[in-house]
Amino acid sequence: MDQAHGLRQMASSSPVKVIAITGGKGGVGKTNVSVNLSIALSELGKKVILFDADVGLANVDVLLGIRCPYNLYHVLTGEKDLDEIIVEGPKGLRIIPASSGKQELVTMSPMEHAGLVRAFSSVSQQLDVLIVDTAAGISGDVINFSKAAQDILLVVCDEPTSITDAYALIKLLSTQNQLNRFKVLANMVRSPKEGRDLFAKLTKVTERFLDDVLLEYVGAVPFDENVRKSVRKQQAIVEAFPGSPAAQAIKLLAKNVASWPIPKRPGGNLEFFVERMLERDFADV
Repeated sequence: MDQAHGLRQMASSSPVKVIAITGGKGGVGKTNVSVNLSIALSELGKKVILFDADVGLANVDVLLGIRCPYNLYHVLTGEKDLDEIIVEGPKGLRIIPASSGKQELVTMSPMEHAGLVRAFSSVSQQLDVLIVDTAAGISGDVINFSKAAQDILLVVCDEPTSITDAYALIKLLSTQNQLNRFKVLANMVRSPKEGRDLFAKLTKVTERFLDDVLLEYVGAVPFDENVRKSVRKQQAIVEAFPGSPAAQAIKLLAKNVASWPIPKRPGGNLEFFVERMLERDFADV
């Protein structure tokens, strides 16, 4: 297919780490983790793009107090290329903004999804890491972006619904989409033990009901009042309160993420992200 061949000629020839950050439900702090992790990776010298993939209720720009004149809606309508809507955030972070409240983005047809994904071939900027901040829940978009990424980082907190919904997402991705490796981050915990206990709860239920699912605990972010303060300031906590417990935990996570291996297969580059999504979209047409 000429189209697929063109995608293989993407500007980014060096390996790109593609990480989908999801949570199974709202309120677990997923977007806050996405934003702060992206900035912390930028501080480590990584070239990072944060893709706000919550196409219906985007809020990365709000969290950072950034004005985005154009967004994914303008790409969908053909007014702009993806390269043209990217805005710069703190520490050189680049952001692909979604649009909030646009029904057209929530109800995209398979062909429109394919067109949006093909737009990634227009990204000429160099990058090391693509962070995909998915929507809450287990919608088709969450599934598709998770399938296209190389690593899935699942954010959980100490609420029964968080564990239940995280399990539901893992079950859906593993039984229907053949994804069986997940990294787990405990968020807003009161102690390191609470984080490990959360992971143990999730591991217990997955081991009991799901075969071949492998969960990896990547750490915990403590409950920190400075998070709320940073949100009010419309700043990332790693910038507003860099010495705070939550900021320090995110920076430690960033060092961990930077060491994650990039798959040595036709998935080590950004075209993997594009082609995996194209495979899904054209299969649906």
